[in-house]
Amino acid sequence: MSGVFSSSRFTGRAYLAVVLIGAGLAVSVAQAEQIDTLARIRQTQTVIIGNREASRPFSFLDEQKQASGYSVELCQRVVDRLRKDLKLPNLKAQYVTVSGAERIPKLASGAIDMECGSTTNTKARQEKVDFSYTMFVAGMKILSRADASIMDPQSVGSKPVALSKGTTSEKLFGQLRDSELRGMQLQVFNSNADAFKALEAGKVVAFPQDDVLLSGLISSLPDKNKYVLSKEYLSIEPYAIVVRKGDSGLLAEIDHTLADLYSSGEINKIYDRWFNTATIKVPMSGLLKEAITRPAKDTGFAKLLGYSL
Repeated sequence: MSGVFSSSRFTGRAYLAVVLIGAGLAVSVAQAEQIDTLARIRQTQTVIIGNREASRPFSFLDEQKQASGYSVELCQRVVDRLRKDLKLPNLKAQYVTVSGAERIPKLASGAIDMECGSTTNTKARQEKVDFSYTMFVAGMKILSRADASIMDPQSVGSKPVALSKGTTSEKLFGQLRDSELRGMQLQVFNSNADAFKALEAGKVVAFPQDDVLLSGLISSLPDKNKYVLSKEYLSIEPYAIVVRKGDSGLLAEIDHTLADLYSSGEINKIYDRWFNTATIKVPMSGLLKEAITRPAKDTGFAKLLGYSL
């Protein structure tokens, strides 16, 4: 290899020039994406927000079929900041409901500008999208019927397990099935609601998902005592608002909004509005308190398998 680059000083310079030009083009593309997103917002006076249908209490459709929840409220605060910073008092938020499998493709295609749901920041996803500061920290557990005695993946055996498509739980349990738990049956559903219906109907014996999402699913059920959550966390899942890869302008607006809410203490009121209600009680975890005190963008960790998600 050294002979190729030493045979001619011109060859080395030409190679360097190509590298620099390529790097410059990459920067230009990233800048263009940033400018185009903000330019479209200015032109249309609309921010397109991806919301979830049933990720209660983060992002869901309420009784009037309007986007609602903790993540949605945080994104509404971002829109308020954009109105001020871009000097667009009539700026509107347009909501587009997306599934777990659709959220990243719809960001990449430009169908939505940011996704406000319950999306975990992972190293694998960072290759495709960018994440805001952590806004919540969840942990994966297993939901099962109280009479099933399922407290960990090993106790599932060869019985069927429900998974929600496009989630970290689908990835983690797929890896388990392909390694140490080869007899496990996995059934993938389009949403958390569909996966829970399968558990409710007895078609599966377990539904692994983030603990707070599972608590949200059963919080309003009259027979919620029929279901139990496993004690041990299988993973640590930091949630964040998601934007297109390289969309640094919009991401900066989101991060500044979150940082202001954290430093002012207003985040505590917003948190209580969604997690301290008559139907759901989720005290703020130490991990989330840490994320609020020192905003960061840590990735998820699979405790069960011992590596980053």
